[in-house]
Amino acid sequence: MNDEQSSHIEGPVCPMPLRHDEKIVMGHGSGGRMSHDLIGRLFQRPFDNPALRAANDAGVVTVPPGRLAISTDSHVVAPLFFPGGDIGRLAVCGTVNDLAMMGATPLYLTAGFILEEGLDVAVLARVVESMQAVAAEAGVTIVAGDTKVVQRGKGDGLYINTAGVGVLVHDREIGGANAEPGDVVILSGPMGDHGIAVLGARGDLGFEADVASDVAPLNHLMMAMMAASDRIHVLRDPTRGGVATTLNEIARQSNVAIILDERAVPIRPPVAAACEMLGFDPLYIANEGKLLAFVPAEDANDVIGVMRATRYGEEATIIGSVQASPGGRVLLRTCIGSTRVVDMLAGEMLPRIC
Repeated sequence: MNDEQSSHIEGPVCPMPLRHDEKIVMGHGSGGRMSHDLIGRLFQRPFDNPALRAANDAGVVTVPPGRLAISTDSHVVAPLFFPGGDIGRLAVCGTVNDLAMMGATPLYLTAGFILEEGLDVAVLARVVESMQAVAAEAGVTIVAGDTKVVQRGKGDGLYINTAGVGVLVHDREIGGANAEPGDVVILSGPMGDHGIAVLGARGDLGFEADVASDVAPLNHLMMAMMAASDRIHVLRDPTRGGVATTLNEIARQSNVAIILDERAVPIRPPVAAACEMLGFDPLYIANEGKLLAFVPAEDANDVIGVMRATRYGEEATIIGSVQASPGGRVLLRTCIGSTRVVDMLAGEMLPRIC
């Protein structure tokens, strides 16, 4: 993990102890001694593994037989820390979950850090520790990385890019184009927690909301679901744009109609209250630890049963169903018995959410 390539430290490094008042300076991006010292103290020790320890220009890893899933994501959330998570936990979970939604077992991640001059080194250390903790929870290894430093005022503290590799050891095809009439739509838990938690951390709500982000790795939940049914057609994590936008993407990819039951869509009371006061539709609020699954109705009980036995699927429930027409549309049956169209989010409701 050096300053020039997605790689590792080259040559001996004798890292200095971390000072509580230390800040990132432009010299940390020089590629020289200061860069190597920072990498040794902040990244190499927490992320230590054989691929990093080899100190080469790329991490060499072993991949089991099967098809590969590859994903990348960038994270610019503000603030860096929020109830329930931080930019580091978000960066790891975001890529782990993208791989898991393809039915892949995540194996390896890379991490690129854009550091702003003046960032507290202690803040960076806290973020790195959070990344390693959730990587261990997910069972993935961070095998390569990169650091760059930008001038003060040009980077908003810290940005992180992660890329990931996972392996599909089965021959199932899971994707947005595979939803079928007769499927039910399962949501793994209440929606909107992440978006409202981040908004609250910014002080933008104007009132106190006891809401924590749901940011979490979902690969173990996915694996339990795959063991319960070999007919899971679609898996998606409804992040930016929320449940509504994700369902619209799937309806268009599969050319089916998705019918939601408003009474069945779970939302925590504090999130519902915040949305009502601010005029937000919770269907469009971002999530970072929830998934949507499309499975045949006859498999639904088995899938929900295993989901509810896991940490991140305890509140899983059926929120809708799939029918043939009108193709490409999402409809909501409201509590008063009417039906309305749920369209894709047109713009950015809550910027810098992930």
